This record gives sequence, structure tokens and C-alpha cells, in this order.
Amino acid sequence: MLQDNLILEHYGLNELNFDTIKSYRDRFAEVKPAHPWNALETKEFLYKVGAWGKVRDTHKEGVTLAGLLLFSEERIITEVLPQYFLEYRESKGNEEWTERFTSQDGTWSGNIFDFYFHIHEIVRNSEPQPSIASSLTEVLINMLIHADYNGEGGVILEKQPSHYVFSNPGLLLVPTDSVFSNTVSQLRNPNIVKLFSLLGLCERSGSGLKKVKQNWSLHHYKTPAIDQDVSMHRTVVMLSLSTQERQVSSSEKDTYNTAIADSGNNFKDVEKYQNTPENDVEIDSYIKNEYSYNKELIEELNSYNNDDNSFNKEEYSYNKESNSYNNDDNSYNNNPISYNKEQGENSSNSVNVENIDTKLWDIAALAREKKRLSPNQMEHIILDLCKEKPLMLKEFAYLLERTPDGVRNNYLTKLLRKGQLQLKYPNQPNHPKQAYLFNKKDIEK
Repeated sequence: MLQDNLILEHYGLNELNFDTIKSYRDRFAEVKPAHPWNALETKEFLYKVGAWGKVRDTHKEGVTLAGLLLFSEERIITEVLPQYFLEYRESKGNEEWTERFTSQDGTWSGNIFDFYFHIHEIVRNSEPQPSIASSLTEVLINMLIHADYNGEGGVILEKQPSHYVFSNPGLLLVPTDSVFSNTVSQLRNPNIVKLFSLLGLCERSGSGLKKVKQNWSLHHYKTPAIDQDVSMHRTVVMLSLSTQERQVSSSEKDTYNTAIADSGNNFKDVEKYQNTPENDVEIDSYIKNEYSYNKELIEELNSYNNDDNSFNKEEYSYNKESNSYNNDDNSYNNNPISYNKEQGENSSNSVNVENIDTKLWDIAALAREKKRLSPNQMEHIILDLCKEKPLMLKEFAYLLERTPDGVRNNYLTKLLRKGQLQLKYPNQPNHPKQAYLFNKKDIEK
């Protein structure tokens, strides 16, 4: 398998799509407006983010494989990765696709960066609930950063009226019985992860699909299904939009209480799905149908550019030293958001999800999607939450995906001081059931 920090010496800036690079840099500047990299020239900026590499012993340089996948065009990407293929398809439940586009159609760049944002817009416009749209884009980016782009079958997202199916080449790098609960991420494409994480779209704490499962349960949807086809070397994730057929017992609901120490918008690993015969049939049927449907297309793809792919392997050089070329930059997430030890060990910091209804979850969606909000935006969200019901600190932290200390020190204390919020137990600041209430008197003033 090719490493995504592989340096392609004969692939320079001319092989990249500058509209995509501009889009990436605009988003980077929006997320990190004061960052010094915003002032860098294009090549130096690409080097900093991991899209450009330098072979130090020969003084040669070129685009990295990660840079090619994010910033080049389909025709050029398939010179290096003949199996490369991206597809989105949508139907109303029949055999005809009402919407379909692929990386080969020639109407757009065909790279994975533009693919992500194209689908992000489709999902955002088609799913009325922000929390559902957010979960879908989390699974999407999880698929893109973990795919084996040298594998067969391509990266495919299929939308049906009753479910979404995400399918990509490459098997999970963690045991399937730990993927929904795992907090240590195993990266197949660390440079691709870095490029997306610099935009605040993913992190490395391994809790993203754990959050998807929690969100699906919050909406009473069936548990996400995950399957690995070893023979085809593919991973398939199915998100059903159907509700659970049975009532959840109170004891099961109690076990759903989750520690909010998993702050952050992460989606690296997936938990083993507790398959029922019905779900086994759904997944197996999907895999068979997918390969039947795409057989001719994939065969064409496999022979798409074999001649171009036969370039001199000696020119296809890999700089071992460059694997650690920017350790400071690559350590962007060595210290993921975490709660202080005292709070993390206190069982009272677990959140009962029953207390968090979908309206609260949707109100706080913007805070979870964007890790950098202006103080006014965050305060507005907090006030809107409190207008619905009194909330405890741990509930704010869970909804906003911020640390309790950060929420309290940066926002709640100020809102109390302004008189816009008030404590439920004002004479007992450390009350175990302490909560924050919207101060209706502030409006009357």
C-alpha cells in the first residue's frame, strides 16, 4: 500500500487544481485567521500542511500523495492510483438513480476535497435536522480519510429513502468489537487526516463514530451497521433512517449515559455492529448489488491508464526522513481536548441523554460543527438553550462539545455577570444539581 506522504518528484504545482487550493486556503483562513501560514506562498503553504514534500538527500521535491488526492484532478490522480474512483448516487427506492455524479464525469475536479464539500452541501440541503446532517458528514469524512485509494471498488456513498450506505476500499485498522468505543485512532492516511483536521473537520481522538451512534440513538434510529468484506477488502457502513421496532428498557437507557470527556468533532473509528439476521441480509445484499452494478465501470477503471501508470519506479521516490519532516506541525492534536482529572473521574459528570432532546441538540449544532465561534455566537446559542430548559454544566459541555472549564470560564460566568443567566441554587454555588436558567427579568428590562 502506498503511503500518503510519498513524494511524487515529477508532479509539481502544474498538476494541481488552483481553484481547489484557493478554496482550501480560504477555509483555512476562516478557521485560523491569525495563523502565520496564511501569508506563505503557495508551495510553502502546501509544504506546511503536508501536501508538498522535499527529498532532502537529493534536493528534489514534489507533490505528496495526500496533496495529489486533495488538490489535483481525477485524470492525473489515476496516473498514480489507477483504481481511484469516487461516486455519489441517490434513488427514490427503484433501480433508477435520481442523482448521480462520479469523479470521472469531467464537470468538476474529481479530488476528495471537492467531493467532500459537494456532498456536504447535498446533505445539508436534503436533511432538515442539523444533527443528522452533521452525523452523515462525519461518516463521510471518516470514509475519505481511512480509504485505501490503491484498493478496488472506489469510495461510494449511496442514499436511499430509508438509509445511507458508505462503502470504501480498505479494512478497519482496529478490532471491530471496539470501533464505536475506541479512543485511540489508527491512521491509514495521516497526511490526509492532517489536511482535513487543519480545517477543524476531524481530529485524532477516535470518538467521531461513537458520537454518531449516540446521535442515532437519540433520534431512536436503528443502530448503525458496520460490515467488513474480507474477500473484497472493503468496509461498509449503513445508517438506517428507520426507528427502532421495540421499546428500549429503562435499564438499557441507563447504560446509555455517556461520559462527556469525549469532546471534539472526531470520527476515526467504528464499533462492531451487533448484527441481527435482518441486518446481515441488508449489508450482504448491498455489497453484492454494488459490485454487480459497478462491475463494468470498475473493469474500465482498472484498465483506465495502465500505460501512464508505468512511469519509472525509481522516479517514484519516497523520502524516509520526510516522514518526520515537520514534527511540530504534525503534533497538532497530541493534546486532545480533555476534562480535568477530578472531573473525569467523577461519575456525576456523565450525561443522561434522555434529558437532551432533539431540539436542544439542533440548537447547539453550529457549536459542534465549528470549533471557532465568536463569543457573541456562542453566548447566543447558550441563551437559546437555556430558554428551553435549565441546564447543568456537564450538559452544556456535551451539547456544545467543549470542556466544562471552557464553557464556565469563557461564557457562563460572563452571562451570569451580565444578568442574562441565573443560578438555580444561587445560595449554593457548589450544589450537585446546580443548573443555569435564562433570566426572563433581563428581557423585561
